[in-house]
Amino acid sequence: MDHALTDQTVTDLGEHALIRRIHTRVPPPPPSVILGIGDDAAVVESDRGSLSVITTDTMVEGVHFDRTLTPMDAAGGKVLTASLSDLAAMGATPRYALLSLCLPDKLLVSDVDNILDGLLALAARFKTALVGGNITRSGGALSLDVTAVGSVKRRRILTRTGTLPGDDLYVSGEIGGAATGLSWMRDGKPDQPMGVAMEDCRHRYLWPEPRVRLGTQLGRNRAARACIDLSDGLADGIRQLSQVGAVGARIDATLIPIAPGARHWSEIHDADPILEAMTGGEDYELLFTAPPSMRRRVAAAQRLAGKLAVTRIGQMTKDPALVLVHNGNPTALPAGYEHFRATDS
Repeated sequence: MDHALTDQTVTDLGEHALIRRIHTRVPPPPPSVILGIGDDAAVVESDRGSLSVITTDTMVEGVHFDRTLTPMDAAGGKVLTASLSDLAAMGATPRYALLSLCLPDKLLVSDVDNILDGLLALAARFKTALVGGNITRSGGALSLDVTAVGSVKRRRILTRTGTLPGDDLYVSGEIGGAATGLSWMRDGKPDQPMGVAMEDCRHRYLWPEPRVRLGTQLGRNRAARACIDLSDGLADGIRQLSQVGAVGARIDATLIPIAPGARHWSEIHDADPILEAMTGGEDYELLFTAPPSMRRRVAAAQRLAGKLAVTRIGQMTKDPALVLVHNGNPTALPAGYEHFRATDS
């Protein structure tokens, strides 16, 4: 790879040269890609007996990330993670991705290289072929957009619907780490050592892990009734599953798995670690429901997913109320993150 041009801007290089530069970075596609980068659209062969699952995610500078805090390789990986996490929540195996870049005039070519570094590294791990995309000029902010395509057998699809009263509610991994990592980078002092727990939180924010393996295992053994990924926080995920299923939920705060760094950060800032973790976003864990009779299947899916904790945190209820039992007292579930929140007039 020729890095001689990396001190130039994308305007200096020009659109067609930039596209050619990106094309040289992309590995050869698998045999299922009939036409990839270079034509008006990609042509792929569908997996036999499977359905296609399609999702898209966008990251906009100043809204979803701050370039002073987020390295460009992390931004490239993270925008793909968001889409792979959606596929995981559907029980789908990732196959293909499209990348659209909306680039400011003065963005360095090296920044584009770094975006590709992060995205292609993650794509390789999950055997996801980058088969096309688009480049356009931005009048202001940098914007990254990924469309991802996965495949799943009809009977293995996970959705947000289907939850019934009495179902157990589970969450994968630990929560609160990503939001804490962002808070530390915004408020922390760079000359102070982070410690292992805080470095873990920073990593969770910059390099979240899509739970693809768990999602596909839950779909294959049909253990889960409903599933959603936690891009916008645990409280938001619980609320969405409840609304779709027309049920309520009762959550035991003592069971919620909080990242150690998140708990420590909340305590030193006189904040409630439970509420902070539940309302922080970008954990990209899976939240799912399953009937008690499926606990063995859930445990089997967890084992096959590798070294990943899966924790039962509560139960869905016939009563539509969303209750958090916290410090021994039942309280209303806190509000989650919303991109557009109505304000009182």
